[in-house]
Amino acid sequence: MTTTADETQPLLRPIKDGEDNVTPNPNLPENWSLLYRWSIVALLAFLAFTVTFTCLGPMPVASQIVRDLQNGQDNKRSTVLFVTIWELGEAAGPLFTAPLSEMYGRYKVYNCSNALFIIGIAMTAWSQSVGMLVFARFVTGCAVAGNVLNPAIVGDLFSSESRGSAMSIIMLAPLLGGAIGPVIAGKIAETSGWRPIMWMALALAVACEIGFLTLFRETYKVVILKQSKETAGPLEDDEVTRKRGSVFWTSIMRPAVVLYSSFILQILSLYSGFAFAFFYIMSTTLPDILREKYNMTPVQVGSSFLSFSVGSCIGIVLCNTLLDRVYKKLRKPGDSHSAPENRLPLVIVGAFVLPFVIAFYGWAAELVLPLPLMLLAVVLLGFSIILPIVPLMAYVVDAFGLYSASSLTAVLISRCLMGTFLPLATAPLTDAIGYGWGFTVLAACCAVLAPIPLLIYRFGGLWRQHSVYTKDE
Repeated sequence: MTTTADETQPLLRPIKDGEDNVTPNPNLPENWSLLYRWSIVALLAFLAFTVTFTCLGPMPVASQIVRDLQNGQDNKRSTVLFVTIWELGEAAGPLFTAPLSEMYGRYKVYNCSNALFIIGIAMTAWSQSVGMLVFARFVTGCAVAGNVLNPAIVGDLFSSESRGSAMSIIMLAPLLGGAIGPVIAGKIAETSGWRPIMWMALALAVACEIGFLTLFRETYKVVILKQSKETAGPLEDDEVTRKRGSVFWTSIMRPAVVLYSSFILQILSLYSGFAFAFFYIMSTTLPDILREKYNMTPVQVGSSFLSFSVGSCIGIVLCNTLLDRVYKKLRKPGDSHSAPENRLPLVIVGAFVLPFVIAFYGWAAELVLPLPLMLLAVVLLGFSIILPIVPLMAYVVDAFGLYSASSLTAVLISRCLMGTFLPLATAPLTDAIGYGWGFTVLAACCAVLAPIPLLIYRFGGLWRQHSVYTKDE
């Protein structure tokens, strides 16, 4: 692949030393009050809650929704696809969301994505067939911008030493949505059907967009400086200005270019995608396990998802407590900044714990262990999935800097593709050899990938120098 200036530089011309230090610019995030910056974090957290509520709320009653649209006929493949197609949408959307945010800024892209998100929810509520339902869920997934932009915005707002707490809060909000959504969905489905669940999600989405239109401001430094015209010289090259169409497609391809350039990003994407897919594997297998083996009602099934949220909350609290502390503690004397690899110790712990928890979950279901043990497996699964995810995202933001949105897109696309298709393969596997041995096979695959974070921690500083996007300045 031929390397061009557009592929190795920001779409908008990079800021040179001293260019933004003439006078303090009140539009730059570092000059905003701490209270306002944290209010933006709260707004992002509210939207993350809404997205997770919309995504997870219908999961415990997914089979009921499909049965309603297919005149009482069950279709397990359609049920799984209804749940996982959201992730396929999340894989497609960031291809546009992340690079466009680096080209036009976070504000415009986020508001456009929110509008599409609202349309997708309305389509879901009005669906009259499984085909339209699946398409509507795909559209809604495409419109989710927060997975890519939230970590990038946190990177815009805070220095690397103080990002951990903000990142943890934004990760905690979806857990609340994941805990509350299924419980409410199960209760509503028993009394009023499934469509009111989507109308509730629509109301939350509209409230979020009102908040974004009134409170949110542009956070991307390059775009802010371009708008304020306070840098010496134009922020865009003349050639870029003349060829906006070419720049657009260059920006769309940037996640692929960054992924192609970085071996670290490739193996992190593989590990992150495989590990996070177990959330959707749990989401599609747990309702059947609880209904068929434990004879639980929809409300009880929905309430069981609280177990996963409890485990995830424990993981978030641990990350919030230790992530920045470990990062600062491991900084070498004399260095102004800690190395990005110092974000990874918690990822390493989670990577080696996860395979054992996966096997425990499968055998708890296979042997029909007492319900508290089954739910304990779900708690541990939530903990061991979330523990590596938060510091991994923080690592990508630190390592890729200005290209954090595009690099996060590459990670998330891999995660979404795994989350879409691995659960479809899990059902035939467990049908053939049972939950116990089926999840043991999956645990073995996870164990093979577990050393990846450890290798990056040991050799990442050297490997990063081989990519123009992560090379130390």
